[in-house]
Formats: sequence, C-alpha cells, structure tokens
Amino acid sequence: MEKFFLSFKYAFQGLFALLKSEQNFQIHLIALIAAVCLGFYFDISRFEWIAILLISAAVLSAEAINSSIEELCDHLNPEKHNVIKKVKDTAAGAVLILAIFAIIIGLVIFIPYMK
Repeated sequence: MEKFFLSFKYAFQGLFALLKSEQNFQIHLIALIAAVCLGFYFDISRFEWIAILLISAAVLSAEAINSSIEELCDHLNPEKHNVIKKVKDTAAGAVLILAIFAIIIGLVIFIPYMK
C-alpha cells in the first residue's frame, strides 16, 4: 500500500515540476482555465463539458510526455544530434496537433454562444 501512495506523491511532484519549469504547460493550463470560465459563463451542455475536459486532458498529458521526452533526450545526449532532434520535434508536433484541435473544439463550442 505504501508503494501505491508513493506513486501519487511522485506524480504530484512531476506535475509541480511541470508547473514551475515548463512555459508551454503553463500556457495550456491557462487555456484550460479560460475554457472552464467560459463554460460556466455560457452554461455549456454536459456533452460540451466532456469535450472541453477530454481535449484539455489530452493536451496537458501530451505536453507532460513531450517534456519528459525532451528532458530524457537532453540528458542522454547533450550534443546536437539529428535523430534526437527528430524525436523531440515529433513529440512537440504531437502536442501541436492536439492544441490545434483543442482550439477548433473550443471555437465549435463557444462561437454559437457568442452570437
């Protein structure tokens, strides 16, 4: 049982490290807070809440994974290397894909309320 609780401790340490050091994670978190505020303001539907929360969780999770990949790559090979660059760029691209779709989902949900 102790290992179970320690895993939560380590996970929260990872989240706090992301919050302190990763600017992109902070930006995505601010976007989530803005979407939640707009959701309450416009009293969006249950389905719309699910869409906002799911895409936000996906973006934040992808950003966390991307940060982990970048950190590990930099640790294992501090010099510039074409393969490491491709790995880091691909991971960042995955975050970008999700972020673009998060914006699209936000627009689809919130534009009708603004008319």
